[in-house]
Amino acid sequence: MLRFLLLSFLLLPFTFATVLKAEPEAGFEPPSDAGWAESYRDVANQLIATALEPENVDFMWQRLAWLTDYYPHRLSGSQMLEDAIDWMYKHLNEDGFDRVYKQEVMVPHWVRGNESLIFHGPWERELRMLGLGSSVGTPAEGIRAEILVVQSFEELQERADEAAGKIVVWNVPFTTYGETVQYRVRGASEASRAGAVASLLRSVTPFSMQTPHTGNIRYDDDVEPIPFAAITLEDAELMQRFQNRGEHMEVTLSMEAQMLPDALSHNIIAELRGSEKPDEIVVIGGHIDSWDVGHGVMDDAGGVIATWEAMRLMKALGLQPRRTIRFVGWTNEENGVRGGLAYRDKVLEDGSFRNHQLAFEIDFGVFAPLGFGFTGTEEAFALLEPIMALTAPTGAEVLRRGSSGTVDIGPLMREGMPGMGIDTDVTKYFWHHHADSDTLDKQNPEDIARVIAATAVMIYVVADMEQRLPWGDE
Repeated sequence: MLRFLLLSFLLLPFTFATVLKAEPEAGFEPPSDAGWAESYRDVANQLIATALEPENVDFMWQRLAWLTDYYPHRLSGSQMLEDAIDWMYKHLNEDGFDRVYKQEVMVPHWVRGNESLIFHGPWERELRMLGLGSSVGTPAEGIRAEILVVQSFEELQERADEAAGKIVVWNVPFTTYGETVQYRVRGASEASRAGAVASLLRSVTPFSMQTPHTGNIRYDDDVEPIPFAAITLEDAELMQRFQNRGEHMEVTLSMEAQMLPDALSHNIIAELRGSEKPDEIVVIGGHIDSWDVGHGVMDDAGGVIATWEAMRLMKALGLQPRRTIRFVGWTNEENGVRGGLAYRDKVLEDGSFRNHQLAFEIDFGVFAPLGFGFTGTEEAFALLEPIMALTAPTGAEVLRRGSSGTVDIGPLMREGMPGMGIDTDVTKYFWHHHADSDTLDKQNPEDIARVIAATAVMIYVVADMEQRLPWGDE
């Protein structure tokens, strides 16, 4: 929630902001040289060495395993999500942070229910499928209809006279996430507009082993909502081949999906209080919610644990930066971003918004670190770039413009706050994204430890550096 593309849909699992173009703040004085960062060399090496110690790697890994083994389906509105938040609250307090608390957030409550898809063609069998988040359900008897396979919005427009009364199947090969995910977001609305009674989506993934991938959708206000579900890459291609040969195909789609009234959830927050400028804040974190399939390890328990562990290591080493570091486990990233919006509203209302130095989020996997992406002014970018010499031993060597995996801090960034995410080797990220295969065995504890090390160094220096990051005009 990607591949460094910009995505603007509020309800998507990944949101990015463009780099702010602004004049330097009044009073901004750039450092005379980049040597200031070298004064942090010893503490950076200490953080890296500590993060990579076998006992700390095992501690982190056991926490990640516990969270995702016992609370795998952390969908907004579910009791399992709130149980996971309570578990975090308990252990954050045990870690001895200066303040641990919850922020109430009302979140959407979509439930999947039972669902199935039967293929009727040259042969008949049940197909693997996953209803897409926020979809409406079918009638109790299901919907049986002929299918029409298309490969683009343009093809559906050209064949709109064939779509009425049918189930439109979007067989769109994966290119980039930012491009291909539009068929998940808009597919139901476009199919309904053409007169379809339901729609199916080739899962948004470049690789499949008969694994469908879920995710959130959006209905336009001017269309009738129709049921929408994901199928596997393999089955979408099979349907395409049969259609090309002129075969008649039907499917029976059954979905009990429904949207219930909003439910109470929480952002979970912990703070390491600053020594000299406690009212200034570096906010870090990931989202604690996940879909109701797989165990939500990559998306985003890994990001939550990594940012939490980075702050815990500072606490364990007795490091207290000038500014306060605030960890947030955001709720409801997957189908509403209500946690990120609630946090933004809170800091705007209490007057602490401009006191933030930086917003940092991990929500693009915790694989081998490569660097960081930053959204902010050119002056702030120049200030941060020397820190890369300190994080380089972890593999995080490059600071680039534009941040990935920053949905929860997106509302803050759109108000002008500098934002940052970590870049990792995401070669296989979308193989498992929003699928049953997002489980612990896909992760490597040493890679996560290096993500933690890089994050700890970056966040500590940004929280402790004498210079305040210059913002753009708001």
